Amino acid sequence: MDTPKFPDDKIDNKRRKLIKTGLTTIGGVAALGMLPGSLRSVVYAATGGVETTKAKLGFIALTDAAPLFVALEKGIFAKYGMTDVEVLKQSSWGTTRDNLVLGSAANGIDGAHILSPMPYLITTGKMTANNQPVPMSILARLNLGGQCISVGNEYANLKLDVSAKGFKEAIATKKASGKPVNAAVTFPGGTHDLWMRYWLSAAGIDPNKDISTIVVPPAQMVANMKVGSMDTFCVCEPWNRQLINQKIGYTALTTSELWHNHPEKAFAMRSDWVEKNPNATQALLMAVMEAQMYCEKKENREEVAKICSDRKWIGAPFNDVVDRLKGNFDYGTGRVVQDSPEQMRYWKDFASYPFKSHDLWFLTEDIRWGYLPAATDTKALIDKVNREDLWRKAATALNVPAAEIPASTSRGVEKFFDGKVFDPENPKAYLDSLTIKYMA
Repeated sequence: MDTPKFPDDKIDNKRRKLIKTGLTTIGGVAALGMLPGSLRSVVYAATGGVETTKAKLGFIALTDAAPLFVALEKGIFAKYGMTDVEVLKQSSWGTTRDNLVLGSAANGIDGAHILSPMPYLITTGKMTANNQPVPMSILARLNLGGQCISVGNEYANLKLDVSAKGFKEAIATKKASGKPVNAAVTFPGGTHDLWMRYWLSAAGIDPNKDISTIVVPPAQMVANMKVGSMDTFCVCEPWNRQLINQKIGYTALTTSELWHNHPEKAFAMRSDWVEKNPNATQALLMAVMEAQMYCEKKENREEVAKICSDRKWIGAPFNDVVDRLKGNFDYGTGRVVQDSPEQMRYWKDFASYPFKSHDLWFLTEDIRWGYLPAATDTKALIDKVNREDLWRKAATALNVPAAEIPASTSRGVEKFFDGKVFDPENPKAYLDSLTIKYMA
């Protein structure tokens, strides 16, 4: 292979040798970290280190999918040799699941922007057709926080917030009158379902008895609220802000008010794809991580909002997207927070690293609500699905500073707004502290 020619002649002999030998193994990918950033991606593409240049990745029209949009729009996938990546819009999380089960060989997809619990529910077959298990691998977390719980103008006088004060009585009165009361989420056992259930149950509202939990695709939330199909919903942006802009309802809380900097979406691939294409997996992961760094920077947020609003991505007005992507929250109740500490994070605060302790919380909550059996071997399942080891290799290749790489697979003890505590070393104590639960 010819040595790539670079304008900078100051490359030392060691680096020249590295370039000439080619980077055709996972170790070679890690060795990219020895090169300056301006050379690293060129070398990776030039050496033909990837087993395939193709990957089909799904996304839902939400702002936490922005790293995938940016990685494609800014040429970052191509920069790492993945020149034929398709980023494909899915109509719902159920569609995402079904297409992952199919895989690209059967006209499905290889990986996706996905609710963090879903790779576990797919791997175990608990949320697939005919309970068919399809092993999945979580490669990175895509973001922290950034979701909201909204309510309709029917409850405008309550000015609901994280405490949900008065909501239990209001929905009980409505229910007693014979009218349906619905809370909309996006996928059973997914993040939005768990945030909604946590918020309601903390206020003494039983999500299985006092209100009906229904599943609605994210992009259909506002339209359904407009026709009165639901009383409250939980979803990512831009749909909460759009609800306010259309004067249909308001934001009660952003979900990081429930749990500061909570984990949210993940970047996951079918495990068979990862096993077959280890170098391409690393290339995709490096590209996504670089895109997350780009999305995190304040000076890029307006551009990221413009990208997100494009029809081929979210397809929502720019004004529905930009404010909250920049961290500015008008709740629609007179409450306004600029540069909110609870805004979405793409990279800061270890946003990209997939902590195993966070996956344990998701599994514990899915056990709480009966989506997974109480006897689930959570450690074995997490060790199978969570590939934080690949994230660390990618971080090394990208020369991520040591201060931005967690020392442990656990973020430690987590505290919630209502005083509950989740200790990853003792999830049973957390479960025992919860009053409302439906364990199988």
